[in-house]
Amino acid sequence: MPKIKTHSSSKKRLSVTGTGKVKKNVANRAHKLTHKSAKRKMSLKQSSYVDGANSSAVKKLLPYK
Repeated sequence: MPKIKTHSSSKKRLSVTGTGKVKKNVANRAHKLTHKSAKRKMSLKQSSYVDGANSSAVKKLLPYK
């Protein structure tokens, strides 16, 4: 069997933790930040986890992580 290619954009945006969860950054933090409150911007800094329903599909994009 040939090697499976890793999805390039996924390897830049996602990472798999030691317990097998998929970690991601929260959206809406790139631009148009002037009208967002400081509290909202601070909460967007924190990373979160991919939902369990989507984690199996995401792990197929990252076969060697």
